[in-house]
Amino acid sequence: MTPRSGRTSKGSGDAEGNAAEAAQEPLPTPPAPPPYTSLPPTTGWLLRGKDGRLTAYAPTADGLLRWTETRVGGPHWSGPDALAARGLLPYLSVAQSAEGYVHLLGVRKRPRADGPGDTDLVHAVQFQTGRPLRDWQSLGNPHGKDREKGARIGLPSAVLDTTGSVHLFLRNANGGLSAKNQSPTGRWQPWGGADPDGTTLTGEASAAVTDRGRIDLLVPAPGAMVRWLREKPDAKLERAEDEPAGEVAPGTIGAERTAGGRLTHFWRDAPDGTVRAWRPGAEPARLGGRGTGPLALLRTPVDGVDCTILAQRGTDGHPHIAAYPTETEEAGLNWTRTGERCVGAPALALDGEGRVVLAVLGEDGTLRVARQKEEPGLALEAWTRI
Repeated sequence: MTPRSGRTSKGSGDAEGNAAEAAQEPLPTPPAPPPYTSLPPTTGWLLRGKDGRLTAYAPTADGLLRWTETRVGGPHWSGPDALAARGLLPYLSVAQSAEGYVHLLGVRKRPRADGPGDTDLVHAVQFQTGRPLRDWQSLGNPHGKDREKGARIGLPSAVLDTTGSVHLFLRNANGGLSAKNQSPTGRWQPWGGADPDGTTLTGEASAAVTDRGRIDLLVPAPGAMVRWLREKPDAKLERAEDEPAGEVAPGTIGAERTAGGRLTHFWRDAPDGTVRAWRPGAEPARLGGRGTGPLALLRTPVDGVDCTILAQRGTDGHPHIAAYPTETEEAGLNWTRTGERCVGAPALALDGEGRVVLAVLGEDGTLRVARQKEEPGLALEAWTRI
């Protein structure tokens, strides 16, 4: 299945495209794009609320930006709204509950004059689309008051269990796994984790949840992927069989629910930058698509066929999109370039009208959106600059 792309851009809500855009008043200076030079890009940053409107979140060096659809299906958006987050690294783990609550988790750095700065995990919640973000809450650091070790922790990966409680995981400074979770009442439990039994974790943790509530966690180690499972919210993490995985590009692991109780995991091979897809019990499949950063993932029917859609930032800096019938990687897929150059990682979501939406952050710091056309196949309308 080959997606078709609308390559030109238009202003938000501008039916006449670029010609009408040129006649508008000059746009205000856009916010600076996120500096993704040292951190992996954030994924999953485009979400649909309970009211059907989409929200986009962009962590930057100056804080968190948020755009919100003004009505279901667009095309108009409000924002960007600047959400205070002093000291927050330009990276977030984003998770959404069945009620539509959006949980944001990040790492906060605060310098000190007497040696290494303070590093802690922080958490904030947005309960309704477009509403204010609740205050950031510190979750501490798995290394307590050891500031030197605390500064070397990995980035969080957060998921929600069947009770709506948050579970976060990260690689700690000792090369092990640290974990923290909420109780059903919302109270955060003490730091815990798991011992990798002689294996040193080297990459960023990636957690996902099946439709039956099992948490599935992958963390790269030299030449392998270390895997843990949590069958129930209150259960212990259980070590599963490691998966030989070669060299995984940092921060590129993601997963999509592709069958009842089953996930397909995706990552990028570090030596050649191409995409791998893997399910336990099978060899990783090669999906081509040389690019950078993690994949945006979405499972949805296209012309009545259950499909998995992938989007990435290609090596040319442009968004690329591909689709294939779910769990049939052997059928192959074609990557299609679309739009203008972007930064970070693309995001995919279904809007309130059921259309596929591909979103990126342009090199000028603006949000860019392309929606699925109302015609057979996976064709995109012209890109809109928000």
